[in-house]
Amino acid sequence: MFKVLSNEILAPELHKLVVVAPRVAKARKAGQFVIVRADVGDERIPLTIGDADVEAGTVSLFIQAIGASTRKLVAIQAGGFIRDVAGPLGLATHLENYGRVACIGGGVGTAVLYPLVKGLAQAGNEITTIIGGRSAPYVILQKELGALSKNLLLTTDDGSLGVKGFVTNVLKELMSNPETCPKAVFAVGPGPMMKAVAEMTRADKIPTIVSLNPIMIDGTGMCGGCRVDVGGEVKFACVDGPEFDGHLVDFDLLRDRLSTYKDQERRALDRCSADKCKIGRS
Repeated sequence: MFKVLSNEILAPELHKLVVVAPRVAKARKAGQFVIVRADVGDERIPLTIGDADVEAGTVSLFIQAIGASTRKLVAIQAGGFIRDVAGPLGLATHLENYGRVACIGGGVGTAVLYPLVKGLAQAGNEITTIIGGRSAPYVILQKELGALSKNLLLTTDDGSLGVKGFVTNVLKELMSNPETCPKAVFAVGPGPMMKAVAEMTRADKIPTIVSLNPIMIDGTGMCGGCRVDVGGEVKFACVDGPEFDGHLVDFDLLRDRLSTYKDQERRALDRCSADKCKIGRS
């Protein structure tokens, strides 16, 4: 059992849970994740380790409440317990000093981007971070990312914060100027956004790393549920990733795999809406 020390709402349906997990905190590296279960028999949920405090023995998990299982997790208040937190899993981010780096986060992907930005800053990179959301309440971690970045640029779909439009519009402007064009790009967020970033950097051969989010079950590569196509080869995001060369990823196949269980997810939410469970209730 893993005790929840705090449960903070960062944005609509997005929570930050600080959980006591000393062995995970000590071993984790940027880019790695854990598999979490709220209780025995529940769905296994892969979550990026957003941050860790080795001295306190805690990890920070960012959870978007979009399905029945994630709603159950974010309903666990401070003092409550999570049944399983297994990890760290996956390959750590390859960190080096590229020089000038652009880090791009869309929506909840910004939470996954945070440990990457932190690691890249520690490696001595000059970082421009671009983060976006549907509207101002959905743009998160501005203070934290701003402290690690030379430049922090904000976008919203409706123009309520920062530049109106997409993060790719801002990246295009950076790339148009030799003095701001990045030597490497890291992108985390919705598949269409990561695909657009990869296509934008392809012609100039700017190394572009994306963090993929296919369906995972065991996190060890045995189930094969998280397989993706990278450069024409089958890879498993849980053991070969979750980060890959964005220029080699088959994003269309990723999109199809992400939609595989949409009907089952909808039925699970319908059962909760019909008062057949108490997820999220006080």
